[in-house]
Amino acid sequence: MTLSTEATLVLIGIVAAISPILAELTGRLAIPDVVLEIALGIVIGPAVLGIAHPGSVIVALEEMGLSYLMFLAGLELDLPRIRGRSLQLATTGWMISLALALLIATALTVIGTVLDAIVIGLALTTTALGTLLPILRDAGLFEGHFGSRVMAVGSVGEFAPILAVAVLLDRRNPETTAVLLFVFVVVAVLAALVAARPHPPKLIRFLHRHVHSSAQLPVRISVLLILGLVFLAFRLGLDVLLGAFAAGIVVKLFVQGEDRKIVTGKLEAIGFGFLVPIFFIVSGMQFDLHALFATPMGLLRVPLFLVLLLVVRGAPALLLYRGDLPRYQLVPLALLAATGLPLIVVITTIGVEEGRMRPVNAAALVAAGMLSVLLYPMIARMWLRRASTRTPPPESDSGRPEVEKGSPAIAPRPSSCPSRKVNSAPIAVLGLLAGTGECSTGAGMPAGQRLRCYSSGSPTPRAE
Repeated sequence: MTLSTEATLVLIGIVAAISPILAELTGRLAIPDVVLEIALGIVIGPAVLGIAHPGSVIVALEEMGLSYLMFLAGLELDLPRIRGRSLQLATTGWMISLALALLIATALTVIGTVLDAIVIGLALTTTALGTLLPILRDAGLFEGHFGSRVMAVGSVGEFAPILAVAVLLDRRNPETTAVLLFVFVVVAVLAALVAARPHPPKLIRFLHRHVHSSAQLPVRISVLLILGLVFLAFRLGLDVLLGAFAAGIVVKLFVQGEDRKIVTGKLEAIGFGFLVPIFFIVSGMQFDLHALFATPMGLLRVPLFLVLLLVVRGAPALLLYRGDLPRYQLVPLALLAATGLPLIVVITTIGVEEGRMRPVNAAALVAAGMLSVLLYPMIARMWLRRASTRTPPPESDSGRPEVEKGSPAIAPRPSSCPSRKVNSAPIAVLGLLAGTGECSTGAGMPAGQRLRCYSSGSPTPRAE
């Protein structure tokens, strides 16, 4: 039995409502609700129960959800926070990831596993900042020095692949694409400069009057900016996700004053409460489960791509941030950098439509992306809980403990508790490269903290 479009929308609404509830019931596993949305989408879709099929209306809503997810990523981007060394390290890391991904993808092309090295390579260089935002925020990992590095890595890992897709996967002449891309960047920068100018007091008072009215003028203007830049990207033949991401940056600069948090909250409610869940659920409905099981080697490609995501995005993080972050934060940063899903869906869809990717590889990559969203943030949080310890914070002049903003947000596990081993070969390799088994001198760590090193699980701290 196949439901009508109206009934399918109701079913999608039910899945969207129960997913956060089920995620809450997972307890310490802390399975993100986006993973449950995709999984339940697979169950109700053609691959399993076959009761829900994405029609034209639902597909349109799904595309709107993806664009809005990119908009929210741009809206969350804090340029003053990531500029400087954070942005430099993130950009260098992504360039290393791109070179490494193209090298690996070329080798896979030579042995006949994949058809096109560029498509596979770009898919391996993505970081799902939009997907990580709610996970990091709920886990308290969004603030401090570590949070700024994660934000920079995620921003570059999401924006750079969009630019690369516009240039490398475009069928037109590369010079033409470069000119059109330059035109879009100029328009977006001009819009950002205008939005960043201090607003006249009359305009601020006028917008303030309509924040809580039925007009909701600041929200409507924000939506207009989204539609305008997305339409411009579409007319120039560029990926609409580029326009959506740029719109998020412009809207963040436009919304000023005391109403910023209120307007931002309303824009996030539109996305996380309506459009974004539709994108993830419909992505599950469209997942080609049959292609994954069609050949004996299909399922084996899933762990292959999962490990490659970790190697391509995680290895540069371990190399570049050794002197910038405490050693116990290197592996979590690598894991979060290797978390990718939305752009993997986009790139694999383009690859299959243009005949540059086999459906089995597309399904395996998307499955690896889903597993990365499920496993890597969870393991990163577990790693921080195990590795980070706190000493009593220094007292301020007022006699109260002084807590530094950059301190880890996750409470440490007491030393008397048995530690949990993460039995994963890729994670073990990352830990070895990061040197987490050796003692840290504490350089670069926030005040009031000290990393106690344990060798081979011994409860005795090693000498610093």
